[in-house]
Amino acid sequence: MYQGTAFQYGDNVDTDVIIPARYLNAPSAEELAKHCMEDIDVNFVKEVKKGDIMVGGENFGCGSSREHAPIAIRASGISCVIAASFARIFYRNAINIGFPILECPEAAARIKKGDTVTVDADQGIIKNETTGEVFHATPFPAFINRIIENGGLLPYLVNKEAGK
Repeated sequence: MYQGTAFQYGDNVDTDVIIPARYLNAPSAEELAKHCMEDIDVNFVKEVKKGDIMVGGENFGCGSSREHAPIAIRASGISCVIAASFARIFYRNAINIGFPILECPEAAARIKKGDTVTVDADQGIIKNETTGEVFHATPFPAFINRIIENGGLLPYLVNKEAGK
């Protein structure tokens, strides 16, 4: 379960906007987070708090195949991303690093910046606490939830090999 303030962005937010290429050599996720969204929202890093939720439109995370984008978003404090749709590579990279994302066009269209949002990713339920609206996303299958719960694909595989 996640709850936080919404940061809302439009369609086609690409990976170069999420984390500009000039910072790709940053030595840590925390350093990447300091520059997350700065080319589209200069106040994002000043305003974001642990647990907040990012909302995007169609084709969120398009562009290059770098995993830096979901890493930077997660390290900034964002607990999950809701979008109308995700670029395939961002979708896969988010799962691979254990970062929860939900596709829900209705929620993406109706949630506004500053709304308080609660997300039950296991059930696919998104509630805009500010307006009272409830939206339904298709939840991930159990095996993907296990990847996310383990913190990503590599930790999942290590734990699976160890019998955990």
